[in-house]
Amino acid sequence: LLNLVAEGTGFITETVFENRFMHVPELSRMGAHAEIESNTVICHGVEKLSGAQVMATDLRASASLVLAGCIAEGTTVVDRIYHIDRGYERIEDKLRA
Repeated sequence: LLNLVAEGTGFITETVFENRFMHVPELSRMGAHAEIESNTVICHGVEKLSGAQVMATDLRASASLVLAGCIAEGTTVVDRIYHIDRGYERIEDKLRA
């Protein structure tokens, strides 16, 4: 997530599982400049992310979209957020604290 708003270009490579980057297009809806090439995401940092309606596809996607929403300007709505409950108990309370 930090690569999306950091200056410069960052690379994230997944070496264990396939299809772990299904949330990247959703982050792009928020203004992220990221592209998937095989098992690597190339992130070109932007000045800011903007709130958007996005859809979570799994636990990791849910967490990344919620955190992206926390740093985005404007309102972010994450659909299918129920995925996050499998790994983060009462995350909304923890983020509010």
